[in-house]
Amino acid sequence: MNNHQNNGQCISWGIIGCGNVTELKSGPAFNKVPDSRLHAVMRRDALKAEDYAARHGVPVWYNDANSLINDSAINAIYIATPPKFHEEYAIAALEKGKAVYVEKPVAVSVAASKRMADAVMANNGKLVVAHYRRGLPMFLKIKELVEAGAVGKVKNIRLTMFQTHRTDIVAQTGFNWRVDPEYAGGGYFYDLAPHQLDIIQFIFGEALRKAGAAAHQTNFYAAEDAVSGIMELPNNILFQGDWNFSMPDIMKEDSCLIIGEKGYLKFPFFGSSLRIVSTAGEDLISFDHPQNIQHPMISKVVDYFLERGENPCSIEEAIKSMEVMETFAR
Repeated sequence: MNNHQNNGQCISWGIIGCGNVTELKSGPAFNKVPDSRLHAVMRRDALKAEDYAARHGVPVWYNDANSLINDSAINAIYIATPPKFHEEYAIAALEKGKAVYVEKPVAVSVAASKRMADAVMANNGKLVVAHYRRGLPMFLKIKELVEAGAVGKVKNIRLTMFQTHRTDIVAQTGFNWRVDPEYAGGGYFYDLAPHQLDIIQFIFGEALRKAGAAAHQTNFYAAEDAVSGIMELPNNILFQGDWNFSMPDIMKEDSCLIIGEKGYLKFPFFGSSLRIVSTAGEDLISFDHPQNIQHPMISKVVDYFLERGENPCSIEEAIKSMEVMETFAR
């Protein structure tokens, strides 16, 4: 980011879209990380913006995004709106010389994501995508075990995400924008798969080949509710994923199997336990996620913005996941 804005001292944040995701997952962490403070929040509903600011001790609130972007006391902006607005706000912020931390999926399409990447380059800016599982001890442990050969040479990865059409994995909102393709890019697949596909490629590398199909198996909403996809990953690893959001309660499942020549790792992406089964025996590790689950990632983001570390998840890396999603679901 431009050094004349922060003098290398402190990241002063503004949040665009202080909705449910920011209440506990991310918002409070901005004041817990050293050299970071939350200066302002924005929501179109002025009463809700004012209420959020009062409850979280935030000095300034807005009901207009441009007013927040133009606030000279802010040098970094966290975009937590529905994906439809990510591109517009990210580019506007970058053009004002602000650093950007943007929620996933990074945008509604690969094309929109690439325009954001172009804006980063054109403005010599900094942008991080909130694939925050990269910072969680559970997923770092999985990466460590894979790299240490805990289950031998990995051969296959099988991912299953079966949920009802009103899955409780996501926050419930009055207007369920997550299943409106105009706002979300797709359905629940576009909301949840970015976490999964990012971690898979974070651990194993970029997909070499990919194919998939999507279906509308119910008429609950306009978006697809079933997606299947396969990928060839580096080192001859084959991935198979199935997402279905029209299952009955008795079929609910959130599991990922990393299968190697000596055993397997099994874990839920939206849980906190890891089972290791190999020729050496069996073990179950439980993890305590941080109170604010994005806290470790936000710490890495602040370090990056202050020139103290690398980008923990670049727009280019996020585009890789978007490309897989579009291949699977379109």
